[in-house]
Amino acid sequence: MNQETVLQTLVVPVIAIAVAGVSRRRGWPVPLLLVLAGLVLSPLVPEYELNPELVLLVFLPPLLYSAAIDSSYLRLKAVRRPVGLLSIGLVLFTTLVIGWVTHLLIPGLPLAAAFALGAIVAPPDAVAAVAVARRLGLPRKVVTILVGESLFNDATALTAYRVAVAAAAGAGLTWLDAAGRFLYSAVGGVVVGVVLAWVLVRGLLLLRDALVENTIMLLIPFAVYLAAESVHVSGVIAVVIVGLYVGHRLPTAGFSTRILSDAVWRIVDFFLESIVFVLIGLQLWPIMNALEGENPWRLTGMALAVFAAAVLARIVWVVPSIYLPRILSRKIRSREPHPPSWQDTAIVSWAGMRGVVSLAAAFALPQGFPGRATLLYLTFVVVIGTLLIQGMSFPALIRRLKISNEQEIFADNLAEAAAQQAAVAAGLARLDELVAEGVADIHEDVVEQLRSRSERRGLTAWERLGGGTGIEGEETPSTVYRRLRREMLAAEREVLVRLRDGGRIDDEVLRRILQELDFEEATLERD
Repeated sequence: MNQETVLQTLVVPVIAIAVAGVSRRRGWPVPLLLVLAGLVLSPLVPEYELNPELVLLVFLPPLLYSAAIDSSYLRLKAVRRPVGLLSIGLVLFTTLVIGWVTHLLIPGLPLAAAFALGAIVAPPDAVAAVAVARRLGLPRKVVTILVGESLFNDATALTAYRVAVAAAAGAGLTWLDAAGRFLYSAVGGVVVGVVLAWVLVRGLLLLRDALVENTIMLLIPFAVYLAAESVHVSGVIAVVIVGLYVGHRLPTAGFSTRILSDAVWRIVDFFLESIVFVLIGLQLWPIMNALEGENPWRLTGMALAVFAAAVLARIVWVVPSIYLPRILSRKIRSREPHPPSWQDTAIVSWAGMRGVVSLAAAFALPQGFPGRATLLYLTFVVVIGTLLIQGMSFPALIRRLKISNEQEIFADNLAEAAAQQAAVAAGLARLDELVAEGVADIHEDVVEQLRSRSERRGLTAWERLGGGTGIEGEETPSTVYRRLRREMLAAEREVLVRLRDGGRIDDEVLRRILQELDFEEATLERD
């Protein structure tokens, strides 16, 4: 690999991280700015055609795995009906709608090829929507539904895509064959995911080494995906199942494993998502070059029609899928006495931004596939159109509908305060038992320090509910404690660095002491 190739390979990550860093500092929507940066740079940098295997084997597994770890199995279980209707029902419905619209627009295009386009653009990529939703404070249930949809819809779309491509290639599939392939892929993915999740978690819990555990966890999404795909079942579903199970069991691991895991996956997410969104914009030039000789007005008209069909198909599906089951089922009405608000329904209907998986699937169409260049262009317009139009308007829509999660935040703080109080009581009771048993020569000052720290932790959660003196703008005791302790820690670090610079202590000693201070400061964020 020559220096020029290495330089070109580094350009995209460097630009992506720089744009993402500026966007985060300014509070701008990071995914959308990255896409715009890619569009601007596309004519200026060497032409780079997206490699489908790079997306499906390198980017998709760790991003899905990380999202699954960060999700809640219990919350997803509670919203399994709407998630299933979106990740399976909506994807198949969109595939059919886009397929028929494309077939009408391009009469010479085989119906199977048109359905392939439908499967390509069917799955929304909720990365941008969820990022905005969390920043602007959408209710947790809405965020969970969007996350759940994004975790599972790729599996449905990629399975439908493979069936459509095989049919277009003349495989002679019947509807029964297609349904059989779909069920085998989905059910097989679940089985592989459950088996590997059980084995991997048991192995991880035996290691008791945070560094080794997190190194293995970096490899898990790739290994699981390849294992599932090797037996021709859904690697996406398998990775999501394993991620959900690992995330559910992570609280039983050691504290150092959780601290390191959180840092590792934050970096992985930031790095991969930054590159992915820039790559979307960079596809402008390769796709336009493939369309030489085509009528631009005709292509634009077709692209706008497909884009409109993709947006409207989601709205047409979401509204009845939310309210119709409640009308038809008394069991659902009794289990969910409060129907979803129309504002939440509007948000879910508009959160249909497509992403890099759609582009990867389009580029994976074999050479010589009917209308390949046109299908690539239509896919690109849908992806860019939904990211920019829906993505840019998403924050304004949330503000316009006056949706917030303030009540949930208060309820969470109340529950946290009660839980902290119960946990502190259990800890103090255990301390009393140890003192009474005389298990060691415990100095009275040590016991008092332990009691004081536990009691302060219990009071902190109540203060978040508006405790303290009650005077507006006045700091609570725990806030004063954290502020003063941070100042003390900063002074301690300055002295330690001066001692190291003066040759009084070694770097190894400095790092060991600083690690202790860093862990204490980390606890101040939650104390």
